[in-house]
Amino acid sequence: MELREMRYFVAVCETLNFTRAAELCGVTQPSPTRGIQKLEAELGAPLFARERGQTHLTALGRLVQPRIADIVARSAHVRKQASLHLRLQSAELRPGVMCSVGPARFARLLRGFRADRPGVDLSLVDATPVRLSELLLDGDLEAAIITQPEAYAERLDAEPLYAERYLVACAPTHPFAQRDSIRMRDMDGQAYLSRLSCEHREQLADRLQEAGATLVRAACSEREDWIQSLAAAGMGVCFLPEFSAVQPGLVLRPVEDAPVAREVSLVTVAGRRWSPSLIAFIEAMRRCFAGCHA
Repeated sequence: MELREMRYFVAVCETLNFTRAAELCGVTQPSPTRGIQKLEAELGAPLFARERGQTHLTALGRLVQPRIADIVARSAHVRKQASLHLRLQSAELRPGVMCSVGPARFARLLRGFRADRPGVDLSLVDATPVRLSELLLDGDLEAAIITQPEAYAERLDAEPLYAERYLVACAPTHPFAQRDSIRMRDMDGQAYLSRLSCEHREQLADRLQEAGATLVRAACSEREDWIQSLAAAGMGVCFLPEFSAVQPGLVLRPVEDAPVAREVSLVTVAGRRWSPSLIAFIEAMRRCFAGCHA
């Protein structure tokens, strides 16, 4: 059975007139007649009976009518949803965001995108770089915002968005807060709050060792908000990407001799076709970060 024939059947059921059914379907009169005849041939019995100029359903027609009507209605709903999706009036977009990427640089972008595309349901998925890469390759995500020191998987394309330095975060009462900058050797003996989600921990540790600085670990956590809150409360200091601070009162100071930086990129699967909502999101992102990559 073809969907077109089922639509003819539903139209004749509604009108009980083949001519009006043709008008309802926007076709010439022979089309519903041929379509119904084809359905009857497939089902093995008449669906309509004509008596004294009147058309009515047969017993078989009454039996299949609700089922065929349901299929036609579901098909119409699917077409409507697809149309809304393509016109970005009812679409879903699930970009992944690495857990250590701060929201500050994306707030204006997301606010503007929401205002321009109110029909796009935006759901941000927070995870580690490894997990985001897996979700991308498995097709569970269309794109992700990731930064990592090593090369991306062969099937992934990374488009740089911006670069950011690692700074030292501390409380306003910490001696570092009274200085314009610090040096790596100044970290020697400092109570340190370890960000377990930091992808450049090894590189930072190497720089500290080169400077002869030894840290005193005060606490560690995968939770960025916990580490920042502890630093703001004066429990210790930590290295933090310059655009990742979200805790009020946190003081950030640059490090003169630690040129460790990270590159935040938009990552997609090479060769995979982008949805209309992703195309719009990427265009907005490119406008927002134009000139930010260093």
